[in-house]
Amino acid sequence: MSEENENRPNLDVPEHLEYSDEHVWVDASTEPAMVGITEYAADQLGELVYIDLPEVGTEVQAGDEVAELESSKAVTPLVTPVAGVIRYVNSEAADDPGIVTGDPYGEGWIFKIELEDDEPGLLSSEEYANIVAE
Repeated sequence: MSEENENRPNLDVPEHLEYSDEHVWVDASTEPAMVGITEYAADQLGELVYIDLPEVGTEVQAGDEVAELESSKAVTPLVTPVAGVIRYVNSEAADDPGIVTGDPYGEGWIFKIELEDDEPGLLSSEEYANIVAE
């Protein structure tokens, strides 16, 4: 085993999701598509204390800051990697931000979006895993 692989963090990177290099995942297999932060991002943020969610019905472009995640360490913007209209927000995550860090790929989703672009140009799980391993 190479030294590089020994230092790779043992993070969950589900294969059915697509990723941005800003540590956001998109599940385009659902309608509307689901968006959240990766386990890597959750680990970097630490325990979340507050989430400022976007408004339902907001039209966003890829690269827009759509939410703020506040931890004891910092306030971090969530940048959407896809364009579309926000259809749902996870009010349970706003009420209990710990579910985002506790279950980032499940109950901890942030918002659901009706995609405007069918080909948002995201990273595969393997490509994303290589980024976080660097």
